[in-house]
Amino acid sequence: MFAWGENASMTAPMSTVVIGAGLAGLTVALQLADRQPVVVLAKRGLEEGATHWAQGGIVGVLGSDDSIESHVRDTQDAGAGLVDEHTARHIARHSAEAIEWLVQAGVPFSPDPQGPLGLHLTREGGHAVRRIAHAADATGRAIHLALLARARAHPNIVLRERWMAVDLITSRHLKHSGAPECHGVYALDIDHRRVETLPAAAVVLASGGVGKVYRYTSNPDTATGDGIAMAWRAGCRVGNMEFIQFHPTCLYHPQERSFLITEALRGEGAVLRLPGVDGEAGRFMAQHDARGELAPRDIVARAIDFEMKKHGLDHVWLDATALGEGFLKKHFPTIHERCLSLGIDIARQPIPVVPAAHYTCGGVVTDLDGRTDLPGLYGVGETTYTGLHGANRLASNSLLECVVLGRSCAEVIAAAAPRPRSALPPWDESQVEDADEQVVIAHNWDELRLMMWNYVGIVRTTKRLERALHRIALLRGEIDEYYANFRVTRDLLELRNLVECAELIVQSALHRHESRGLHYSRDFPQTLPVSFPTVLTRRARSR
Repeated sequence: MFAWGENASMTAPMSTVVIGAGLAGLTVALQLADRQPVVVLAKRGLEEGATHWAQGGIVGVLGSDDSIESHVRDTQDAGAGLVDEHTARHIARHSAEAIEWLVQAGVPFSPDPQGPLGLHLTREGGHAVRRIAHAADATGRAIHLALLARARAHPNIVLRERWMAVDLITSRHLKHSGAPECHGVYALDIDHRRVETLPAAAVVLASGGVGKVYRYTSNPDTATGDGIAMAWRAGCRVGNMEFIQFHPTCLYHPQERSFLITEALRGEGAVLRLPGVDGEAGRFMAQHDARGELAPRDIVARAIDFEMKKHGLDHVWLDATALGEGFLKKHFPTIHERCLSLGIDIARQPIPVVPAAHYTCGGVVTDLDGRTDLPGLYGVGETTYTGLHGANRLASNSLLECVVLGRSCAEVIAAAAPRPRSALPPWDESQVEDADEQVVIAHNWDELRLMMWNYVGIVRTTKRLERALHRIALLRGEIDEYYANFRVTRDLLELRNLVECAELIVQSALHRHESRGLHYSRDFPQTLPVSFPTVLTRRARSR
């Protein structure tokens, strides 16, 4: 086993530290580990990230009726004019080899002897053809378990559960007068309640998005924007944070607030209806978009939000009964079983659904090899902004981005010249003390998430955004004071990162004086003829 941490030998090879154990992080680790040691940090269990929850699938331009141009066009249409065409084309061009890499890694995709590569392809909203490779309706879980098994078996990969990154170690910590660089990371060993200093050949941010900043979300508890907040504090640019995708169909049930009903269900023919209205009369999507239930997610989510407010509803129905029990059990077993356990037989009853925060389309600005503004620091996946998703992510492009850019990021890190190791300063806890902060954190967490849901949700106004910014400033003051005076815990660190990301979302939304994609403002309802990404820049600030 190789050395790492503050007690590592100065002559031992430095590891690349990957923050996050989802598809993005594991792709980088597996692609890199044959050439150098890798440490992967997971702040909870290894199987608790967003990848594990993904139901729909991963895009692959594979079929004879498909083309790179068609995928690029669909990505651009969904992204409402803000997709970087070069990025979209690059990722579409590498989609087939990404699928092949996953197949070789042992991912059990749903088969179809007549399909390309022997795979069954499904269709989701915004896609012109069937191009989604999937493993029934639990694709993320199948991919994650396959890659996790490989990572566990690799002798050059160390997986650390319940380790959470606190902050990046940069040149300012070393008091260097030269160009800024990332030299490692401070990380909290949660079980032993101590912060370790981890030097690194490179640091990769693969910690996911920021869905937990909202009261209702399909995201797991890990989605607290850690990578985005750390990179921002270190001086990196952040882009397009106003574009938070709300998935149209999250299960509405008192016992289940985060269970997603995959878009693929609508791709196979499920329809949205108003409760209490039978048959075709209850359908409403045609009044909002000619594509009906297959419109992009931002349009469907806004339509549901509009109908709920118009009719005073708590939810709408997603009706899949016409698909038949056999088809639903075969293609959507996870949804069928979970709903049945809650007393909903989806073969005979419509599913109550509501929109919920689902995906962060913006993040840390990177190139197509994962490079950030800070040498030595890389980012992959939902943590980043690459230009692929524009103002709205096309369904199933997220897993594809993780694989394509995760592999190229690993190649760049492997090819980089070794950097000289510097003695890194240990974490300083000399001026802090223990405290029982749970009540304070729980109160601030609830206040922040409810405020973001009410003021910075699917439909926004300038007045609401300004009120949100004022409340965020008050919360930030309380959180920063607590952070400065008491020992860090995972809950405190997550709250600190959430409030950072909340401010980035609101500031970005205030900069956009139009309605586009996922950002809809009543004060600026028109879409401008020409628009650009929102990129925020700041100077790094100290601990």
